[in-house]
Amino acid sequence: MLFNSPQFIFIFLPIVFVGYFVFSTFTPLFVSRTWLALCSLFFYGWWNPRYLLLILTSIIINFIIGKLLLTQKKRQFLIIGIIFNLGLLGYYKYFDFFLSNINAVFKTDISLLHVVLPLAISFFTFQQITYIVDCYKGKIENYSFINYVLFVTFFPHLIAGPIVHHSVMMPQFQNVKNQKINFENISLGFFVFSIGLFKKVILADHFSTTVVDGMQYIDSITFFDAWTVMLSYTLQLYFDFSGYSDMAIGLALLFNIKLPINFSSPYKATNFQELISRWHITLTKFLYEYVYYPMNHYLFKKALPTLKIKIGTNAKTNINVILLFILSGIWHGAGWNFIIWGFLFGLGIVVYRFWSRLKFKLPLILAWFVTFAYLNLVLVFFKVAELKQAFKLLGAMLGYNGFILPMQLDAWLHPLTNIGFKFTSTPLRDKYQALGLILIGLIIVLAFKNTSEKMQSFKPKITYTIFVVVLIIISVINLAKISEFLYFKF
Repeated sequence: MLFNSPQFIFIFLPIVFVGYFVFSTFTPLFVSRTWLALCSLFFYGWWNPRYLLLILTSIIINFIIGKLLLTQKKRQFLIIGIIFNLGLLGYYKYFDFFLSNINAVFKTDISLLHVVLPLAISFFTFQQITYIVDCYKGKIENYSFINYVLFVTFFPHLIAGPIVHHSVMMPQFQNVKNQKINFENISLGFFVFSIGLFKKVILADHFSTTVVDGMQYIDSITFFDAWTVMLSYTLQLYFDFSGYSDMAIGLALLFNIKLPINFSSPYKATNFQELISRWHITLTKFLYEYVYYPMNHYLFKKALPTLKIKIGTNAKTNINVILLFILSGIWHGAGWNFIIWGFLFGLGIVVYRFWSRLKFKLPLILAWFVTFAYLNLVLVFFKVAELKQAFKLLGAMLGYNGFILPMQLDAWLHPLTNIGFKFTSTPLRDKYQALGLILIGLIIVLAFKNTSEKMQSFKPKITYTIFVVVLIIISVINLAKISEFLYFKF
């Protein structure tokens, strides 16, 4: 079941909402929380009921390990919990990738399992790892099982985030005040949800048309078409994922739950480090807190000193950053393309750190252009799984096949032939419509306030009501073709 589907908007959501507050009003609070947890599990099972057993098993085992760690603080329990979670993730997400590489290196023919990746496994696995780690560190109160189930399965964030922390979620589920209808939260929730729905249905899904068309010609794609396709994909990815995050935040507010902001105008960034800090904020925060700092401690304060290897402070930071984003790439998917993507993301930060030490600042417009252009180049490996095709697309963007522009532009840009450009027919359809959409997308991400800023200035009044109604009507009219969110596959 998708947020951008009629059955979710007009059937599932109203039933869950009404049921939750009816139970909150007329029954003990345990009943309303149980109702919300059961509805969230139904939402998850709608995709594939078989994997309900998987997520329930994961929840029960992690909850038991957490209880043991709260009372006994034995490191063995933590190790067992981490191995269980990573083993589960490894089996479903990475085992076939591992076998295929074994076959390639050793010329073997081991059969792949072709296991269907369970929805949201990367998200609920990482959230539960943070829980048991903090249980071991003594940072967690003794919460009830139903609150833990809600922390993991609460349907607005379950499938694709934001990645939530137990310290943010569990106190909210336990707060009695959150069991009462709050009309201010409801109005703000619908406002944010409508923005996210519009981003997905009207913007992201229209960019996807150009992307799908361009991927058909990737073996012979030209310079102009390659950039048109990747600019479309870069904008599609942002509107799709930030649209999902907006919808999740809006839906949670209907139940008086506040989820963390996941995007803060990343495409306004003028350097790559800033861009990363504005993109998928909850994942970046998780990686730094639970991977970067422990990795820095064990690698540079224990392992290397034992081997009597000395490394400078800047080198340590750069190595950590590269390793961190390679791990981020692996988290996103099982494939060499994701490893390369992660490495290049980390490299972007390392290069910026080196550049910033030179004390030479580029003009803001040029700094933005370099940052955004590099992002588009790097996202090639995020989009294209087959490395051979990825390098073909990247090569076309860098002009390895020549700087070819559509013949229709010859009349306006003919002087470019003096510096090597050529004008000929290109296979990409509706290219000028795509360019117009790219221009609109860039104006929105660069000139408009982001959702977080809009939330801060929000006040329930008639103009906002009209705004919400218009956005929802436009979006619902375009729900005929329902498409999945890009981050569902992670």
